[in-house]
Amino acid sequence: MKDEESGNRLGSYLRARRELVSPQQAGLPPGGNRRVPGLRREEVALLAGISPDYYLRLERGRDKNPSPQVLESLARVLQLDDIERTYLLGLSAARPRAPRRKRPEHVPARVHQLLAHLQIPAFVEGRAFDVLASNAMAIALSPRLRPGQNRLRSLFLDPEEQAFHQDWPKAAASFVAALRTTIGDDIDNPRFVELVGELALSSQRFRTLWARHDVRNLDGGTTTVEHPEVGELRLHRDKLPIDDVILVLYYPDKGSDSDEKLRLLSALATEPVGPAREQSSGHPASEDAPADHEAS
Repeated sequence: MKDEESGNRLGSYLRARRELVSPQQAGLPPGGNRRVPGLRREEVALLAGISPDYYLRLERGRDKNPSPQVLESLARVLQLDDIERTYLLGLSAARPRAPRRKRPEHVPARVHQLLAHLQIPAFVEGRAFDVLASNAMAIALSPRLRPGQNRLRSLFLDPEEQAFHQDWPKAAASFVAALRTTIGDDIDNPRFVELVGELALSSQRFRTLWARHDVRNLDGGTTTVEHPEVGELRLHRDKLPIDDVILVLYYPDKGSDSDEKLRLLSALATEPVGPAREQSSGHPASEDAPADHEAS
């Protein structure tokens, strides 16, 4: 995360979001000879009912404490959804900063027992999408779900993981937006700085998505993956918070074709795998991976 972004997060977010709103979406004539994508600063100011000079000060970080009313107006103009609006309001300097998390992420012993009993793919992830523990079914589903792997790193730097996701571009965008939401104001957390820095250097697609400043919650949902041995699997995903970590479950509809394929996959499962070796930084170690192969 760049120093300039850390020092002016509100301005960076406003600039990124206005570039994603077209004049037509904002109810303005498209006009000609536009030098910037999306809305101009003065157009945002006009639609939000504030002066162009004041909006310029916000983008340049000269005023980091706008009123909630101003932020609500900007959220309306930038067409932010509820999650994005909450994120914008949280960028105000008046909002107290959350206490820093200093202890390493830990998987409770009872969760290891639970993983061993589950007959569906299940694993535990940390705030930065580090895989902390997993059961045999999870590893049979994807070897990138072994403890010590990082799901974002695999998604952007491992061609096999990219082929695994039937809609990789959507998955990549969702994961990056979820990471930004998770980071919140914990911008100098060493693990987040390390991960974002590595991916920004290694993946053009990550840099593009990160610059959009999208924010999303990556909760439950349904995904389709292409397993190299059993083929297409349509699986539901649930995420359950347990203490400081997240239990992730994948499961098919009962009696579906994916249910039958998952039963076949269970024959490939080995013994459950325990927690990754803990590092002094509080996250599991990762192996080197090749540069990513971008989707066209």
